[in-house]
Amino acid sequence: MSFLRPKFITFDCYGTLTNFHMGTMTRELFADRVKPEQMDQFVKDFSAYRLDQVMGDWMPYDEILKTALARTCKRWGVEYRDEGQLYYDAVPTWGPHPDVPAGLSKIADTIPLVIFSNASNSQIMSNVDKLGAPFHKVFTAEQAQAYKPRLAAFEYMLDNLNCGPEDILHVSSSFRYDLMPAHDMKIKNKAFVARGHEVPGNAFYGYQQITDIGGLAALVGL
Repeated sequence: MSFLRPKFITFDCYGTLTNFHMGTMTRELFADRVKPEQMDQFVKDFSAYRLDQVMGDWMPYDEILKTALARTCKRWGVEYRDEGQLYYDAVPTWGPHPDVPAGLSKIADTIPLVIFSNASNSQIMSNVDKLGAPFHKVFTAEQAQAYKPRLAAFEYMLDNLNCGPEDILHVSSSFRYDLMPAHDMKIKNKAFVARGHEVPGNAFYGYQQITDIGGLAALVGL
C-alpha cells in the first residue's frame, strides 16, 4: 500500500538516519564498573533515564545527558565520572547508517525532506551534512524549547512548516519518541524503520514498517 504524496517527509535523526552509538560508548566507558552480564540492563536503564529527562522542562542537551547518566549511575551504585560531556562531544562525529544516503537520494528531488531532532543547534548540522542529501528544514529541540516525545515539539515543527498533520509522512526508528506522539498528533502517515533498537508496537498506531531508508520510495510511489 502506498501513501498519498505528502508535502513533506519528516524524520527523526539520531537512530533513524544517524547511527547512534550511545550504547556502544556506554559499554566501553563503563566496562570497568559494570559486569558484562549486567551491561545490557545498564544500557537500557541509561536509555530510560534519557527518555525520562526529556519529558520535563527543556534544558540543554548536554545537561540531559549528564543528568540522565548521573541518575543511572546512582541507581546502580557505580561512580559517575562526568562522562556525560564525552557523549555530547561525540554525537556530532557520528555518520549515517549505510543505507541512508542512497535511500534519501531516491526521494530528495521530489519531496522536501525535514528533520526534527532532539539535539542542540551546535550539534545537528554536523550530522546532517554527513547524510548525503539536501534538507528543506532542520528543526531542533533547542529551537522548539521542547524535546520529543513532547507534543510541543511536533507542534513547533508543523507550525513552522505551515502545514497540518495530514500533510506529512513522519519517519522514525522509535515508537516512544516519535510514532506514538505522532499518532496523538493525528499524523496518519507514519513509517517505522526497523533498526532493531526498539520492538515495534501494535497495529493500533497505524504505521508502515520498512527495513531501511531505501524502502521509503515505494511508500510514496517513487
